[in-house]
Amino acid sequence: MDSSEVAFQDVARRRWRIAIVLTLAMVAMYFGFILLVAFDKPLLGRLVSPGLSLGMLLGALVIVVSWIMTWIYVRWANTHYDRVLHDLRAGTRQ
Repeated sequence: MDSSEVAFQDVARRRWRIAIVLTLAMVAMYFGFILLVAFDKPLLGRLVSPGLSLGMLLGALVIVVSWIMTWIYVRWANTHYDRVLHDLRAGTRQ
């Protein structure tokens, strides 16, 4: 294998690593929330403030955190992954 193939495999491994970490974090958060809904409804029914239950707050946080995780991946891809691929295509990165 030449050095460009090794560099491409390295960047592919890094992409998979970040994708798997973010996916596992999202799955854990989502299923944690679903398990709370299934097994601890009284906890989720507790009021945090008038008109706002813990379940509503956590549900909104699941959505917001998923947006943040998406932003993290897009930011990483734009600043690292795309730049390395561009360099590999141009033949400047060995």
